[in-house]
Parts: sequence; structure tokens; C-alpha cells
Amino acid sequence: MIKKDAMTTIEISCVEVWREISNYLDADISPELRERMEAHFKVCAHCSAVLDGMRNIVGLVADGRLFQTPPGFHKRLYSKIRPRR
Repeated sequence: MIKKDAMTTIEISCVEVWREISNYLDADISPELRERMEAHFKVCAHCSAVLDGMRNIVGLVADGRLFQTPPGFHKRLYSKIRPRR
């Protein structure tokens, strides 16, 4: 949801930030959207953390190195992300 206040500052919601965060990192957004997202990151600790996490993931993937995971890691990971029934 975009809203304007008395000073014509355009705000952007967390959901909109999450939807565009990959495009933000790829510099594939309009200058206006970049400005709105950067303003949001300055005031939203959660979205800033998501941005930092995404940057870390991109860095790890781009690194090209393989990491060994501890025994049982995959089973624990899938049990956490699998939908509960």
C-alpha cells in the first residue's frame, strides 16, 4: 500500500519490499522504487535483516564453494520447512 503524508513522502509496505528485494539486489527497479525501498530499510529493522540475509545468500551462492553440512542436517531442515498436517 502506498500512501502520501503532508510532506509527500511515499511509503512502501514490507510485503512490497519482500516482493521486490531480489530486483533491488539486481538493480532491476526504477529509481523511484529504489528510493522508497532504501527509505524503508532505514526504518524497518526486519526488512533490513531480510536484505542482509539475501545479500549473504547471494554471496554464498556466487562464491561457488561447496559446504559440508553436519550429519542429519537435511532431515532437520526438511522437517522445519515441510508443511505441518
